[in-house]
Amino acid sequence: MTTPEEPVHERITEAELAVMDVLWERPRQTAAEVCEAVCAARGWSLATVKTLLARLVQKGALSAAPDGRRYLYSPLIARSAYVGGESRRLVDRLFGGRAASLVAHLAETEALTEDDLTEIEALLKELRP
Repeated sequence: MTTPEEPVHERITEAELAVMDVLWERPRQTAAEVCEAVCAARGWSLATVKTLLARLVQKGALSAAPDGRRYLYSPLIARSAYVGGESRRLVDRLFGGRAASLVAHLAETEALTEDDLTEIEALLKELRP
């Protein structure tokens, strides 16, 4: 089983990530409560949510605690751990492990706004002694 800072070894799909987002926002929800949060916007049924929850439990991303005739689902990994792992995979896969190459690409394609550049500069200043 994973700890809140340990990444899940199996990839989480976009659909599974939508479910994780709901549970990161408010842990200990039933499948019906998760469905209330995502089903209408995504055109999903309760059965779809239950399938996604079961996959996430199998992957070690969620716990399922019995609560009478239903289960309460909670994340076993922190959002920050997931984002960190996915970010590292993206940089490794697309930019040869160099985060600077990612930033350069974003700057070259004009995907960075002035606000983004200001935030990046502030972060860099914080990181340097």
